[in-house]
Amino acid sequence: MKTIDQAKAFRNDFMIGNGKGHGKDVLTRQQPGMRRILSDADLTQLYANNRIIQNIIDIPAEDMTRSWFTLKMKDETLKNNIMSKLRDLKAQDAFKKMRSYERLRGDGFISLGVTQSNPFELKNPLEEAKLKRLDYIHAFSGMKVSDFLQNEDMFSPNFGQVEMFQINRRSRVGEQIAGISQENVHASRIIHDQTRRLEDEYRGQSLLEPLYDIITILDTSLWSVGQMLYDFAFKVYKSDGIDGMSAADKNELGMLMDYMFRTEALAIIGKDEELTKQGTPIGGIKDLLDYVWDMLAGAARMPKTVIKGQEAGTIAGAQYDVMNYYSRIAAQQENEMRPHLERLIRLLLMSTDELGGAIDPAKVEWSLKFNPLWEVDSQTDATIRKIVAETDTIYLTDGVLTADEIRETRFGQFGLTNITKFSGDEADLKAMADEIYRAHKENGTHG
Repeated sequence: MKTIDQAKAFRNDFMIGNGKGHGKDVLTRQQPGMRRILSDADLTQLYANNRIIQNIIDIPAEDMTRSWFTLKMKDETLKNNIMSKLRDLKAQDAFKKMRSYERLRGDGFISLGVTQSNPFELKNPLEEAKLKRLDYIHAFSGMKVSDFLQNEDMFSPNFGQVEMFQINRRSRVGEQIAGISQENVHASRIIHDQTRRLEDEYRGQSLLEPLYDIITILDTSLWSVGQMLYDFAFKVYKSDGIDGMSAADKNELGMLMDYMFRTEALAIIGKDEELTKQGTPIGGIKDLLDYVWDMLAGAARMPKTVIKGQEAGTIAGAQYDVMNYYSRIAAQQENEMRPHLERLIRLLLMSTDELGGAIDPAKVEWSLKFNPLWEVDSQTDATIRKIVAETDTIYLTDGVLTADEIRETRFGQFGLTNITKFSGDEADLKAMADEIYRAHKENGTHG
């Protein structure tokens, strides 16, 4: 029995070394997981081997580009020509792949294949004033980039920006392109997508690095469930003759009985022998599996239903987590994808051979609006419409809005749409709320 002094000494030992107790107890050696750096080969194997990982990588990229955008421009012919050119360039697919590469490897790229009116090298900046055509765009990952040449002069206006990318240029059979294996390419000739980067690093961080431990547990849970299903019901055979059997005989008998009891429903045993059937207890398993899924969904910032492959763009009632997910995708469209798309459109406008002559983007009124990301199911849509109709009745009764104003607001020029859609943009709702408040004040109504 330990004395009080011995117990106090042990507690003191435990406190020394940040609670590790000098390794006296294995449970006290638990530490937060340190960063695991995954190589390109590791990332490829993880992605190729697990469909859940593919969903985490690809679904947000697909959602960002699935509905694409609408180009608003007074000149309808010019607008249609621009959208037609983007389709020829397969821009929608290129942007989807770029974002998938960014999530998987930390960096996604699109190369801009252009024709200029003057000779140039890839290391030269892209001269937009001498641009003739945008011939092609290709999405590729950071695997093709061996180095980032970044401006580290904190007194430069371009501090922190990548000025050159060192690109590996090889054909499919490994031959060098024009005798060059690596070539510096100016950053203006590449669209670069990067959203996660540590302060002291140039490359972006793969989403799978911070998810690695959770993915490991998910993979373990899958294996464990498989083992439980395999051994969900097993048989126990009792016999006095077992004691005198050699290890080889026991092994042979076990294999024979295992085969027989898988293929035959009838067991013939002696009066002193016993055969029982045991089941595997599964109490609490669901809670453990739900915990793993909750951790994965939280770390990936994706609802479980989306990770598991819920129909894209459809939301049932009370799925607030899915609504938040699409709102997050809408924010990423605005903050991360919009600048790249607008630059692509500006390059097309400035090209002399693309749209009937170079056009100054600053002298043309144009804007792009991302199309709605999701729609509610029919039951939720009917509930929303009922609530809206009741609200309109109150506004009409209180004199907040006229019947014509309600008709224009709800039905618009093209009538009532079949399905209620949302884009995450609340500007229109705010404008309506302001108008209702103004009408209330003017009419002196405070119902």
